[in-house]
Amino acid sequence: MARQLPSKPQEDGEPMQLAAIVISLVTFVIGTALALRAAWHIFKVVTTGAADSTRFGKPAQRVKTVAIEFVGHTRMNRWGIVGIAHWFVAVGFFSLVLTIVNAMGQLFDAEWELPIIGHWMIWQLFVELVGTLTTLGIVTLIVIRLMSLPSRSGRKSRFAGSIAWQAFYVEYTILGIGLCIMMLRALEGALAGVDSYGPEHLVSYPIVSALSGLSHGTLENLVYLFAMLKICISFAWAITIGLNPSMGVAWHRFLGFFNIYFKRDENGGTALGELRPMTSNGQPIDFEDPADDAVFGVSQVEHFSWKGILDFSTCTECGRCQSQCPAWNTGKPLSPKLLIMSLREHAYGKAPYLLAGGGKDMEGNEQATAEQLAGVPAAALAEAERPLIGTAEENGVIDPDVLWSCTTCGACVEQCPVDIEHIDHIVDMRRYQVMIESSFPTEAGTMLKNLENKGNPWGMATKARLDWVKELKKETGIEVPVIGQDIEPAEVEYLYWVGCAGALEDRAKKTTKAFAELLHTAGVKFAILGKEESCTGDSARRLGNEFLFQMLGAQNVETLNAALEDAPVKRIVATCPHCFNTIANEYPQLGGHFEVIHHTQLLQHLIDEGKLIPVNPVEGLITYHDPCYLGRHNKVYSPPREIMDKVPGLRQQEMHRHKERGFCCGAGGARMWMEERIGKRINTERVDEALSLNPDIVSTACPFCLVMLSDSVNGKKNEGAAKEHLKVVDVAQLLLDSVKATPPAETEEPVTADA
Repeated sequence: MARQLPSKPQEDGEPMQLAAIVISLVTFVIGTALALRAAWHIFKVVTTGAADSTRFGKPAQRVKTVAIEFVGHTRMNRWGIVGIAHWFVAVGFFSLVLTIVNAMGQLFDAEWELPIIGHWMIWQLFVELVGTLTTLGIVTLIVIRLMSLPSRSGRKSRFAGSIAWQAFYVEYTILGIGLCIMMLRALEGALAGVDSYGPEHLVSYPIVSALSGLSHGTLENLVYLFAMLKICISFAWAITIGLNPSMGVAWHRFLGFFNIYFKRDENGGTALGELRPMTSNGQPIDFEDPADDAVFGVSQVEHFSWKGILDFSTCTECGRCQSQCPAWNTGKPLSPKLLIMSLREHAYGKAPYLLAGGGKDMEGNEQATAEQLAGVPAAALAEAERPLIGTAEENGVIDPDVLWSCTTCGACVEQCPVDIEHIDHIVDMRRYQVMIESSFPTEAGTMLKNLENKGNPWGMATKARLDWVKELKKETGIEVPVIGQDIEPAEVEYLYWVGCAGALEDRAKKTTKAFAELLHTAGVKFAILGKEESCTGDSARRLGNEFLFQMLGAQNVETLNAALEDAPVKRIVATCPHCFNTIANEYPQLGGHFEVIHHTQLLQHLIDEGKLIPVNPVEGLITYHDPCYLGRHNKVYSPPREIMDKVPGLRQQEMHRHKERGFCCGAGGARMWMEERIGKRINTERVDEALSLNPDIVSTACPFCLVMLSDSVNGKKNEGAAKEHLKVVDVAQLLLDSVKATPPAETEEPVTADA
């Protein structure tokens, strides 16, 4: 029921109304013009990047991916209350845009409503609920930011290094708009004489009631005031982002849709697993006959693809990548967020120079004329002279220690809510440093030389790849056949790719022998390549030596195709996740198409079929470490855990960081072959987390992880910080202990009368 309001002469509100109209319209025009100008500038900056024609396939699927990621908030919702709060803020930002139109109309008529829907109860209830939840959502995010200020938490704050004033400005802008929406809803109710609760004023009614004693003219003036405030706050924000086109914390609201749409995987997956082929001017480089003007890797910001520069522009500075990065969490200078921010500021600082036609060839000669560069600001010219990779003394954009700290674990890519492809950009910069500048950690050079000369990173003789076979035969009597020599390809169910570590590293060889014994026990027909096997090239590629990877990969693809030519199915099983990832995901780029599974997947299958039956108890508390290239990069999380579930006696307990948020062992990205001189060792950090559970066994499913974790556990034992009986083993070793028949206890033979 509506109550009668005291009247007031209309002309009393005219000065207020006129001022509100003028101020609002001026702010609206300036804000709109500057925001549109900035949007055009962003587009031009993005197009300074290199061509990339791979981003346009399957448009319908790409639209679906954008819808799923936005509406479902698939990344953000992993973070609990933060994801829920952000969902309401994001939905409110776009769905309540008509409240700006409504406020514009109220400047001219305090009782104006949107045509058609303005008087609908459903619309009014929607504004009440979404407006309230958006306001509560932004208050939640502000509180979370205040509780985790870098001044309090230091490096542990995911906001460390973010541009604080921009983030707070955006958040308080949304808060101000939300409060204005609710105040205008209450004033609308008061003007209409609403005197009881109803869906239309479900939340705002208490304010409606508080305003009930005001005159009609006063209420109108308040409408003009709050409509003006809402419009001015909104378009002051537009002015601010218009003057700051690199303000990712604001622009991501628009750019995020495009960045997700143009993501690397047209089917919607994250940019993990395989690395992209090395390209120049948007085309893959033919390493047998590269073009004369081919650009190897990235040495200038404009060498990144346009999608790379869109990545930089879209960064929200939320710090989720930073909070999960093993390098940052162990005191190293690499923060994926700060790296992307540095590249963004450099790209936008250099943009006037590039847009004027500036640029240098591979010899460093300027391609633009003096006339073209005459109007370029001095700051842009100075930015153009900065080396992309260089120390602070060299005025470099990215410090070499930042570049080489990356383990390519994928935690940053997995967590990024706007699908930034950090690893691809890091490896592209590494490629130039390695292939053109020959500038990389010296100890990695030994690994590269060994790969070139011996086909394995240790530089061991080829015949050593069969030592484990001889050891297994001596220990168990089991003979492992070599395909094409001891067994015909047509008889082979699985070709076992042993890998360099599995064949040559003593601790990893235990896994290899255990897996081979399990396959023999299950009656699986398998074979190995033996001396024909060579390194897959994973470490070489992630270090940045794409040429060496191409050479090793082409050789292996040829070998595999020849070995499996007569096999009914080209089926390969690997115990090393790095080999598994390379053969399954990267060799198709070289013409090698194989069915590849990880050994834990096959072992789980054999248990499910009853071909392997764990019977012997393995007592103790066990915690499992997810290998990055098995888990995050290839989404294999369940098989190792299901195998351990089937082993009697084991009690599983997860570390705090596991599965999608698993913490790296420190060996990926070719870090296995580089010294760790800065901060805490990554493997030590991971083992400290495991030791907090006081386990009896630490298990994993990767030879690199096995080596790194074993090294740290042994060090802890020497310090007295770990139990002497604590062991680090592969899942296959645990399963073998449970499947293997326990030898019967020896008994004395009865003595006969003839004795």
